Amino acid sequence: MAKNKYYVVWVGAKPGIYKSWPECQAQIKGFPAAKYKGFATLEEAQAAYSNGFSNYISSATGGRKTKTPSINSRANIISNSIAVDAACSGNPGVMEYQGVYTKDERQLFHQKFNLGTNNIGEFLALVHGISYLQKNNLNIPIYSDSKIAIGWVMKKQCKSKLAETAKTKELFELVRRAEHWLKTNTINVKILKWDTKNWGEIPADFGRK
Repeated sequence: MAKNKYYVVWVGAKPGIYKSWPECQAQIKGFPAAKYKGFATLEEAQAAYSNGFSNYISSATGGRKTKTPSINSRANIISNSIAVDAACSGNPGVMEYQGVYTKDERQLFHQKFNLGTNNIGEFLALVHGISYLQKNNLNIPIYSDSKIAIGWVMKKQCKSKLAETAKTKELFELVRRAEHWLKTNTINVKILKWDTKNWGEIPADFGRK
């Protein structure tokens, strides 16, 4: 998969084309129903931006109607919460995860590994988030957009098929610590599934789609 080098912001603080994720993020952070997407080349980004969001979505989906997030559809989001997500450059590949405060997308924690998978990242992010909330005595929910990660947490086991090697030793040590923590602690945190279809990308998203 080509790595995104340009980001189109159709709806945001300042619509336009940006050359890095931080620049793009600055335009969409906290902006209701922001519409944006990453592209591998400048030509693709320019074409998508000039066509407009609706036309881009229509052409990308072959004319099929799609439901885009609206301000009203996001009314059910609990803003006083944290959200977690992971991203992987290749699968497996360089993997990172983070947790943010949902209301303002302020980063609360972040981890990066030289080799991992997206599912492992989602699992570790969720466990890290639950632990963070309980250690800080915060009685607020946590959002994840991964059904797999939520299922693994409920079963207290990471069921990844990634091989444990010298390159993944550090990662698997953390996985085992996460599993042990789940098995020796009572989870008092409410885990919620993020509704990507109706709400758009989760606030902790790395914007690499």
